[in-house]
Amino acid sequence: MTVRPSETVVVLDFGSQYSQLIARRVRELEVYCELVPFTAPAPEVQRLNPVGFILSGGPASVYAPDAPQLPDYVLASGKPVLGICYGMQLLTHSLGGTVNPGTEREYGPASLELLAPQTPIFADLPPAVERLPVWMSHGDRVTRLPEGFQSLARSDNSPYAAIGNPEKGLYGLQFHPEVTHTPQGKEILRAFLYRVCGCKGGWTPGNFIDQSIADIQATVGDGRVVCGLSGGVDSSVTAALLYRAIGNRLTCIFVNNGLLRKGEPEQVVQTFRQELHAPLVAVDATEEFLSALSGVTDPEAKRKIIGEKFIRVFEAEARKLGKVEFLAQGTLYPDVIESASRDQQQKSAAAKIKTHHNVGGLPDDMQFKLIEPLRYLFKDEVRAVGEALGLPHRMVWRHPFPGPGLAVRVLGEVTWERLETLRAADAILIDELWASGWYEKTSQAFAVLLPVQSVGVMGDYRTYADVIAIRAVTTEDFMTADWARLPADLLARISNRIVNEVPGVNRVVYDISSKPPATIEWE
Repeated sequence: MTVRPSETVVVLDFGSQYSQLIARRVRELEVYCELVPFTAPAPEVQRLNPVGFILSGGPASVYAPDAPQLPDYVLASGKPVLGICYGMQLLTHSLGGTVNPGTEREYGPASLELLAPQTPIFADLPPAVERLPVWMSHGDRVTRLPEGFQSLARSDNSPYAAIGNPEKGLYGLQFHPEVTHTPQGKEILRAFLYRVCGCKGGWTPGNFIDQSIADIQATVGDGRVVCGLSGGVDSSVTAALLYRAIGNRLTCIFVNNGLLRKGEPEQVVQTFRQELHAPLVAVDATEEFLSALSGVTDPEAKRKIIGEKFIRVFEAEARKLGKVEFLAQGTLYPDVIESASRDQQQKSAAAKIKTHHNVGGLPDDMQFKLIEPLRYLFKDEVRAVGEALGLPHRMVWRHPFPGPGLAVRVLGEVTWERLETLRAADAILIDELWASGWYEKTSQAFAVLLPVQSVGVMGDYRTYADVIAIRAVTTEDFMTADWARLPADLLARISNRIVNEVPGVNRVVYDISSKPPATIEWE
C-alpha cells in the first residue's frame, strides 16, 4: 500500500546528482511529485496521472549512440514539460533542434540576461529583473532551437540558457533551479508548477494523514497488521498512522536483536507504551541474530541476513496472534531510491548504493503483504507528519538509526564484545551532544568501531587497541549531507571520555566527509 494524492508531477531521472533535490524542491512548494527512472514502463508512469513532467539532468550527451532518450509518452501526453540541463538538451533533440559540444564548458556560477522576462516560467521573479544569477554544470549546449521555441535567456557561453514554447507549455533550462546556488530557482519552479501546470498545491502533513488513514483502512479492511517498531521516528509515525486507522487490530512488534544502543530496548518499550498505547509485543532475539551474523563481514550480507531474520521473527510472532496478513514498515523514499529496489524495475538511472534491510533485504518468500505509508516521503516530511500527529518532540526529532542497527557500525565481524565497546562509546557521544546543545543542531551523529587497531601509550605502557570514528552530519533531506563543524573543545571532551571510559580503545578520529562522495553510514 502506498499513499499518493491525485495531483502529481513526475520527475524523470536521467542520472543527475541533483535528481532527488528536484523532487524535494517540488514538495517544498506543496506539490506532490515522484522521482521515476526514465526506463520505467509507460503504464507505471501513466498510472500516476501526472499533471506535468520535469526532466532531470544527467551525465550523457544526447547525440551519443547509447544516450538515454525521451520516453514517447511524455510528449504524447500533451502535458507541460520542464527540461533541466540534460533534460533541456533532450527535449531540444527530441523535437528536432540541435545540441553540440560547447566550445567551453560552463561549471559554477553564471549570470543570465533575461530576454523574455514576462514569459510564464519567469513570471514569479521580482519586477524589473534583467539579470539572473544561476548555477551551471554542463559541457554540451543547444545550438539550434526546435520549431516553435524561442530563447528566453542567455549567458556568455550559452546563447540558449533558457528556452520555451509557451503555447505548448514546454520549457528548458540549461541551469539548475533546484540548487541553492540559483537563488531564485524556487520561484522559477513555482511558476512552472502553478502557472504552467496549473497545480493547486496543498501537499501538507495534515492532508497526508487523512489520505493515509483512508488508504490504510481501504487496504486492510477487517484484517490485522503487525508493525515492526524500532523506536525511531519512521516506525513510530507508521505505528501512529496505523493505530488511528485500525485501532487494536494493529500489533506492534519490537525486536531486541542485540544490535541496539545502550539502554535502548528498555527505553523504546517504556516510551511506546506511555505515548502510543497500541498493543506491543517485545521479543528478545539477541542470540538468534548474533548467531546468524557470526563470521560475516560483508555489509551487504549483514543487511540481508538481518532483513530476513526480522521477517522470520515477525512471522513467528504473528502466528501466535492468529491470522495476520499485513506487515507495516517505516520505509522512506531515500531508502527506496538508494536501494534501487524491485518496484523501480531494477533499471533505475541511479546506481544501487546499498541495500536497505527493509527494502532490498526482504526475503522473496515472505508471507506478509507490505504496508508502507511513508514510502514516498523524505525524512523532514515524516517529522512534519509526526508533529501533526502529536508525537513527543524528542521522539520526532530523534536521530535516525539504521534498521540493521549497530551491525553496520561495527565494521567487520559483529561480536558481543565489539558491540559492547561501540555501545559505550556511542553513549558518551550522544550524552555530550545533548549536554552541549549540539544534538538538535546535527541531523545524525554516531560512533563507528573500525576493524583496525592502533598503537598508543597509556600509563607509560604501549597499547595496541581499537579505534573509534565519530560521525556527525547536517542535512535537510538525507540525500546529501555535510559534516557537522563540532567545536574543537567538544570533540576533545568526547575523545577524552571515550579513551578513558571505554576499555580497549586508545584512539578517536572524526569523519569530515560529505555525502556525496561518502554515504552517511560507513556500511
